[in-house]
Amino acid sequence: MFSAAATAVILLFLVFVLRSSRRRREDAARQAAEAEARLSELIRAQSEMQGRLSAMAETLSTRQSELNQAVSQRLDGMTHRIGTTITEQTRSTHENLRKLQERLAVIDAAQNNIQTLAKDVVGLQAILSNKQTRGAFGQGRMETIIADGLPLGAYSFQSSLSNGTRPDCTIRMPNNAPPLVVDAKFPLEAWNAFREAAAPEARRSAAQQFRRDLEVHIKDISEKYLLPGETQDMAFLFVPSESIFAEIHEHFEAVVQKAQRSRVVFVSPSLLMLSIQVIQAVLKDQRMREQAHLIQGEVALLMEDLTRLDDRTRKLQGHFLAAQRDVEQIVTSSEKLTRRGAKIGALELEAPGQSETDAETPQTKVVESRTGLLKLRVVDEE
Repeated sequence: MFSAAATAVILLFLVFVLRSSRRRREDAARQAAEAEARLSELIRAQSEMQGRLSAMAETLSTRQSELNQAVSQRLDGMTHRIGTTITEQTRSTHENLRKLQERLAVIDAAQNNIQTLAKDVVGLQAILSNKQTRGAFGQGRMETIIADGLPLGAYSFQSSLSNGTRPDCTIRMPNNAPPLVVDAKFPLEAWNAFREAAAPEARRSAAQQFRRDLEVHIKDISEKYLLPGETQDMAFLFVPSESIFAEIHEHFEAVVQKAQRSRVVFVSPSLLMLSIQVIQAVLKDQRMREQAHLIQGEVALLMEDLTRLDDRTRKLQGHFLAAQRDVEQIVTSSEKLTRRGAKIGALELEAPGQSETDAETPQTKVVESRTGLLKLRVVDEE
């Protein structure tokens, strides 16, 4: 009983083992089939992946070639543009440098001129600071104006008067009138002190000093240069600047009136030039009046020559009229000869006694005209 049961159990165990092994073999076969299917699927996917990778590689290669070509073209274009830009910038830079050098040369020349002008200004300042050279400066400007406006002999510089004084200039007046005296000394130092004074007290003190110096100078001119019968009863005080002249009349009107009472007149460069022009016009008018008789004689001779020319012109006109009449008669005879020749050519001869033109046909003679020339004159036969 027990052995039968054990046998039955063993049989069941064997059946179970067989079934288990069969199931395992089926499972293994199924797993192997699945693995093979998966492997095939993997192989197919790998093939597809390889194809896709190959296509992608080709596409990438093509794209890379195109990209390389595009990059090369762009690099070439950029290189060309950069080269052109650099060339233009280099040319522009050279041009700007050249212009800059030219401007620097102009600036150097201007700087040299400024330095020269500064030296001249310093020299002028030195001149104006020295009384003697300051007087020479004003006198030189006055002499230039007078020498440019008047002819030689109409003025003299530093000529002596009967009292031993030597005015800066004397101008000869028309009609043998006494000369006019022009003084070029001006208290410029006191004027500069008045102009440079900033404080009211210093300016007032400088104005008083300038007024005193000016009044003393006006008194000296009136006493030394106004000599009755030898000079004019009025003298010019030359002021070498228009601005100083205007400010004197503006701030020192009392001094100007006192100078006028002393018969001393302030004149600026423009007023002196105007006065010189007036004197020159008067001198020219005087010279014309002095030469009036010579001018009248020349006009009389001119009228005689004109009358003689008129007579000769009229005689020549008569000769021309006579010659014109002779030419008209010659033309008339030529026309008649032409008509007669035309009749002869047409065989329209007439009897000598019946021709009306024979009696009218003039003959030409060579005669001598009044002008002495030979010419043809048409005369009628009697």
